[in-house]
Amino acid sequence: MKNASIIMIIGPLFLLGLFAFPLWNIMLGAPQYPEPLGMNIHISGIEGVSEFDLQNIDGLNHYIGMKTIPKSGEMWEFDIFPKVIIGMVVLGVLIGLLGFFGKVDFKWFLGWFLLMSVLGVLGMYDFNEWLTDYGSNLDPHAIIKVTNADGTPMTYKPPLLGYQKMLNFDVTSLPSIGAYMMFIGMSLTLLASYLGWKGKRLRVKQLSKKTVAA
Repeated sequence: MKNASIIMIIGPLFLLGLFAFPLWNIMLGAPQYPEPLGMNIHISGIEGVSEFDLQNIDGLNHYIGMKTIPKSGEMWEFDIFPKVIIGMVVLGVLIGLLGFFGKVDFKWFLGWFLLMSVLGVLGMYDFNEWLTDYGSNLDPHAIIKVTNADGTPMTYKPPLLGYQKMLNFDVTSLPSIGAYMMFIGMSLTLLASYLGWKGKRLRVKQLSKKTVAA
């Protein structure tokens, strides 16, 4: 159980990478831009991949009626997400320490993993809702209005994950370093749960053998 607990302590610490690296990345490439424009989405705000990327993206969006990219103080998520991550790191390390001293078993490790998974799904849902609003809630007085074949206004929602062609832009949306670090950390806590379960099962078998021998 001690080895499993050490892994449980280490796993949540990988989430701290979200404070140093972006969680998600969206890139926009077009013939008129030799260097693609990009957004790095952090848990505390959005930054351009290059210095003037956000400014250039906002300039393009203005013509088709899209909102400007929100600043850190304009979305409640950028205030809440860092606190949630810190809370989950502290909780995970505490559970690992309690496991090391035999106060809790592997079920607590698994519980942390499941809670973090639920929070992750909710975060992705919220992110997708923001992308939908960002790409479809357009200014009716926009300079350029593009319609679909059926006459309905075209929307510009970036893909949640993967590639999409929008007008003459190639848009790619993929996890970034922070997301991979979070995945590794969560995988370690799942491994800790398995090792804890395996260790408990082995101890039960050994106890049964001793009881039969007695």
